[in-house]
Amino acid sequence: MSGTNLSYQFKTASIVVKLIVVNVLIWIGFMLLEWILNSGNIITQWLSLPTDLGRLVIQPWSLLTYAFLHGGFWHIFWNMLILYWFGQIVLNLFTEKRFLTIYLLGALAGGVFFVVSYNLFPVLIESTAYLVGASAAVRAIMIFIATYTPNTEVRIIFFNVKLWHIGVFVILTDLIQIPSSDNAGGLLAHVGGAIFGFVYAQQLQKGNDIGIWWERLADKVVALLKPRPRSEKKAKMKTVYRNKQTSNSVNRSGSNSLSKSEKQIRVDTILDKISKSGYDSLSKEDKDFLFKAGKDN
Repeated sequence: MSGTNLSYQFKTASIVVKLIVVNVLIWIGFMLLEWILNSGNIITQWLSLPTDLGRLVIQPWSLLTYAFLHGGFWHIFWNMLILYWFGQIVLNLFTEKRFLTIYLLGALAGGVFFVVSYNLFPVLIESTAYLVGASAAVRAIMIFIATYTPNTEVRIIFFNVKLWHIGVFVILTDLIQIPSSDNAGGLLAHVGGAIFGFVYAQQLQKGNDIGIWWERLADKVVALLKPRPRSEKKAKMKTVYRNKQTSNSVNRSGSNSLSKSEKQIRVDTILDKISKSGYDSLSKEDKDFLFKAGKDN
């Protein structure tokens, strides 16, 4: 398969597949990079989420970047497999933008819950740890759809199970394991992501989209990063104000035959054309007329 074909397959793939590919590539890339540099886990620590608030202040990006790192093959394998299963169900009902919002805000919620727990719970307050993995984001997706459409059934081996059954089982399993697990921080992050997924679905059913602010923020960031076509760039020209009387001076476009109101109408028409299609869309005659009108004003 050629590189061009692979690029096309990626561009046309669903957001679920894209996230899986990105996660896998980052996992392989960092694993190879740290092996080549013989740097241990120094590089990944700057992207992993710390419990120490002082360190978090100097690497705030880790509240999201931790979700794109994984500790080993089975860690990423199960996360991506579950993401694929439940992601397809979510995409049957919602847009890719909303899916990504749930995923990223779920990761953020899981990260915040992890940090707060280590700085609030007496049993953990003396401990330090780093968090990696997409589990909180995946939990958010899973619990979101299990809450939004609880009675939807999925096939597991030989029998059907309702989504709410899976959601309850997963949450109880995480909670039961926390006191005795050597991965209490990771399980707490699961709980944080699950809480967000549950609340998001509950509010969405009531008509409240608590993730809309994130989507708007993302749209603004994309708009800033997106290169603007030349036709949209503002050309330098004299300012022409609407609703001001034009003089009776003769111009090169033969506007001496036009009355003041007719001249103003034409100026307004040209300005509307600029606002819709850009200055470059004007004919030479329009540009000459506008220049002369601005000079006369």
